Amino acid sequence: MKYIKFLLLTVVIIFSACTAQQKVLYLQDVESGAEITLPDNYIIRLKPLDQITIVVNNKNPELAVPFNSATSFNSLSGTVGANGTATENSLQVLTIDEQGYVDMPIIGKVYCAGMTREQLATSIERTIIDNGYMTDPQVNVRFANLTISVLGEVNKPGRFSINRDQINIFEAIALAGDMTIYGKREDVAVVRECNGKNIVTKLDLRSASTFESPCYYLEQNDVIIVSPNKYKAATSEINQNRSFWISLASTAIAVATLVITVVKK
Repeated sequence: MKYIKFLLLTVVIIFSACTAQQKVLYLQDVESGAEITLPDNYIIRLKPLDQITIVVNNKNPELAVPFNSATSFNSLSGTVGANGTATENSLQVLTIDEQGYVDMPIIGKVYCAGMTREQLATSIERTIIDNGYMTDPQVNVRFANLTISVLGEVNKPGRFSINRDQINIFEAIALAGDMTIYGKREDVAVVRECNGKNIVTKLDLRSASTFESPCYYLEQNDVIIVSPNKYKAATSEINQNRSFWISLASTAIAVATLVITVVKK
């Protein structure tokens, strides 16, 4: 009889361990060596109100200087280098307007919404050449405010700056120190602003279906929210109730003590 009880207890423990493991593992339905097709050449694209820096260089320094002028821009401290190239502290921070244009010295407004950084750089180079300003410009475009936010059941929630043009949901979770054991891998929300509206997409990071989601690759200003599982929610509620009753009991004791003191007097 004791042997049977021990055997049953062992089975229960093993089953519980397997169930717990299924709740915290990523990509449970993906076999080792599986090939997964991802979107081709996904790169973050420019949007209205993005902030960027644009630097124009040329072999002839004097020709490049006017395009890097701080006139009408919010310029950071610094100056153009002696060779005509912008130094690290002299980058002009430009904001793309609501119509999708960025305003540059000399050439004026350039449409850039929906473009990659490289596409915008090529467009600016072509405009400079077509207008006869110089024959061999070199343009460098960079994001100045490329960030994502990760909230909820992760170890280091916060807002993170991105220094490249591509990041996926798993990399974002890694930036936040991975999920806690209370995070629901099957209920991760990505909030994305699109045409003035917030679109919420739910992901199940336990499944390979994550790779098919339009939110597998993230965009600038995306917000990732990791929901707590029922155990964390229950614990939170218990702690709140406990704090309430402790506070209520303390108040009652204080009032009773005051009444007793007044009566004795």
